Amino acid sequence: MTTPKPCKDCEPGSKRPAPNPGPRCATHWREEKKRRSRVAHEKRVQTTYGLGDGDYDTLYAAQGGKCAICRRATGATRRLSVDHDHKSLLVRGLLCRPCNDMLGHSRDDPEFFARAKGYLEKPPAQEIHLWYAPE
Repeated sequence: MTTPKPCKDCEPGSKRPAPNPGPRCATHWREEKKRRSRVAHEKRVQTTYGLGDGDYDTLYAAQGGKCAICRRATGATRRLSVDHDHKSLLVRGLLCRPCNDMLGHSRDDPEFFARAKGYLEKPPAQEIHLWYAPE
């Protein structure tokens, strides 16, 4: 039986096995995967949306680390999407997936949201007195 190589990121003399590529221990491999993911994401938003180095993080911080619309999603489990105007291609902000999808379905039409606001404030069922509250 062969002895596993030591983790290249651990302190010298560490006995932690390094079965992952590198060779790295499980802890350092998780860190490396996160680092690679951040680098790939940064490169993709630069290529796709023309953002510069650190612009995504700057925008994220400017929004208080939350979706610009719902103000609930933080991007902790899934990064916030870069929202952009499809006509001018200018970046508008960072949105969670549901908010970004909502904008996509409205085709960026401000009148859609005005109608939605009116609908929520004064639903048609209320107008014809079909407004029932559960007992």
